[in-house]
Amino acid sequence: MSIDFLHTVIGNDGLVASGALAKELHITKSDLAEVTGLSKDSVSKVVRLKSKATQARLRDTVEIINRVTEWSGSVGRAFAWFRSQPLHSFGDKTAEDLVKEGQAKAVKDYLSRIADGGYA
Repeated sequence: MSIDFLHTVIGNDGLVASGALAKELHITKSDLAEVTGLSKDSVSKVVRLKSKATQARLRDTVEIINRVTEWSGSVGRAFAWFRSQPLHSFGDKTAEDLVKEGQAKAVKDYLSRIADGGYA
């Protein structure tokens, strides 16, 4: 597990820092908004960034990437998986698609099944 990744993107206040997350993923805040299905204002304006809904979506994204980093070998590879790997259990949607649809819990449950030795 990449503890450094978590410490880099989650501040002492427990909030996901959108700028740090975008930097870690080598994308812009606009790209981060698109990847997570949030508005640009949600990841750029402090008041919107601190909202429960925005933080939940960002945290789900961070948790999924962090879980995948363990077996993919790097944050970059985990992010590539998040964006492009079709998940057969979900009609070939990607983790990104599912997070945008508010189905992050299903992705996390899927990853837990795999970690426990189950089938995708």
